[in-house]
Amino acid sequence: MKTALPHVSDRLKSTLEKPGKLVSIYFTAGYPELGDTVPILRELQAAGADIVEIGLPFSDPLADGPTIQESSTAALKNGMHTARLFEQLRGIREEIHIPLILMGYFNPVLQFGVEAFCQKCQEVGIDGLILPDLPLEIYQRDYQPYFEAAGLSMVFLISPQTSEKRIRQIDAASGSFIYMVSSASTTGVQDSFGSGQQAYFNRIAGMNLSCPQLVGFGISDAGSFRAATQKAKGAIIGSAFIRLLTEKGIPGIRDFVKGLRG
Repeated sequence: MKTALPHVSDRLKSTLEKPGKLVSIYFTAGYPELGDTVPILRELQAAGADIVEIGLPFSDPLADGPTIQESSTAALKNGMHTARLFEQLRGIREEIHIPLILMGYFNPVLQFGVEAFCQKCQEVGIDGLILPDLPLEIYQRDYQPYFEAAGLSMVFLISPQTSEKRIRQIDAASGSFIYMVSSASTTGVQDSFGSGQQAYFNRIAGMNLSCPQLVGFGISDAGSFRAATQKAKGAIIGSAFIRLLTEKGIPGIRDFVKGLRG
């Protein structure tokens, strides 16, 4: 792995350098209940999750499948918004020590103020951001200094349709990991990865990129986790985890996370 850029936190850097495959869990802040954000983080850390992506709910998502969309709608109805999430996360680093990444869409960040948003992330101890609708060029032209000043790693997405040239541009611009979308569809559980996806996984592995890749979209259990991480450093589980929260709530978290590792 290449030498980490200055804006990559030690937490994230050391986690990505750990041996073995990484489990990254996504959940929507404020779901199932408004006050569940911190209790979920506690349980995920105790269960052995390596990285947690906290979703900032948004009314008009572009890439989310129905499960995550429904959780966002419920979280917004519960009263979750950007300022409230930062309030919930105040002091979180006194007890949560694994990397935390905020994932959402750029509109709420823009409304909050990009520089102010980045500063708040730094205050509460966020390690990185995933903003699927913020293009690399716009980020580099207008916003990169704010992210770097706040010690935030910007995580970019690639998909089976992303050209080799674009992938290498993203690899060069990334300081931590690349979010490797498994398919061109929205988020959600898949029964298996087909031959086209396996060819994509092999193609990316053959590019010898500097940054490790975490595979997202379609991972739900030990079998799909193993399939997704044959070539990649880890996998991101979102929709299946949201379903778990819907059906079993916080008490089901530990068995779910441990079950992913088989």
